[in-house]
This record gives sequence, structure tokens and C-alpha cells, in this order.
Amino acid sequence: MSLRQALHSVLASQEEIAADEERHEASQQTGCSAVADLANRKRAHVSGVLRSVILRPREGVPTVEAELYDGSGSLDLVWLGRRRIAGIEPGRRVRVEGLVCEIAGRRTMFNPRYELRPRAGE
Repeated sequence: MSLRQALHSVLASQEEIAADEERHEASQQTGCSAVADLANRKRAHVSGVLRSVILRPREGVPTVEAELYDGSGSLDLVWLGRRRIAGIEPGRRVRVEGLVCEIAGRRTMFNPRYELRPRAGE
């Protein structure tokens, strides 16, 4: 470990340490891109942990919305016409694939394909 890495680990906040761990975990997934590197209107594979999951109707249609975090940024996941998705819950690791678009300045994927990943310690 270099002096710079040692100083960073001592002076870093818990949030910075968690972000580093998430970036490392996401980078281990073959073929996945970092959220910070996602381009608008391009298909992508992304891996990370779900920070929040909520049911929010959009124009009268039930919708499950989740925030995926990979240490480099957040990606909103939106499944239209769903009230609940088994396994999609806060703290769950997932790998998603879909078309990235910008909605109100936030990166978003609608109806992404998803794969549930093992939780830490599983």
C-alpha cells in the first residue's frame, strides 16, 4: 500500500470508503460500465447495490422505482406496470441491462433486464 492510499484510508469518510468498495465490487462484474461513464441513448450493463425501492404511480400506472448505486454515481431504474418485484429491495446487489436515458438530469433505465447478485456474505 502506498503512502497516498494509507492516508486516504485514514482520512476518508465512511461514505468515501463505501463508495470505493462499491466501485471495486462493480468493476469485478465482466462487461459492466460505471454509472459515471454511461452515455445517453446507449445500451449498457451496470452492476451495483439498490439504495432505495419505492412504488410510485406514473400517470395512473403502478411503477416500481429503484436507485442503483455503483460507487461512481446513481442510476434510476423504473419498471412500469409493476407493484412489486420479488428480490428487488434495498441493499440487494443487482446487475441490469437496458437503454440509458436522461430524465430531468438523472440517468434512468426503463424496464431493465435484471439479475439478482449474492449479498455480501452469501
